Amino acid sequence: MDKATTSRKKRVDRNHIIYELRIGNENYIGVTAKTETTVLKSVRARAAKHFYRAKTENKAWLLCVELRKLSSKDDIEILVHEVLRGKAAAHKREVEIRRCVKPTLNTDVRGD
Repeated sequence: MDKATTSRKKRVDRNHIIYELRIGNENYIGVTAKTETTVLKSVRARAAKHFYRAKTENKAWLLCVELRKLSSKDDIEILVHEVLRGKAAAHKREVEIRRCVKPTLNTDVRGD
């Protein structure tokens, strides 16, 4: 019997979360994979990554500019819109939600 290790095929149908970050009167719609044990933990981890990137990189993106004004990542209000199976479906639905909500901090408006 051949004991060579074969790499496991990556799942393509994992759950994805469409979320909204609110910073004051501004908002951002995004999508992330469910990587943690709960949906909220996954979105909190993504918000923390946004916050860290805003503080460490000098991006002029609207989201980064607003996040730099905050003293803590705990000042970000997090809302979960939907949980969907599959990356393509989640990104398609994110565009639909962005069209309805019209977030003020999204700079990448492909598909809008």
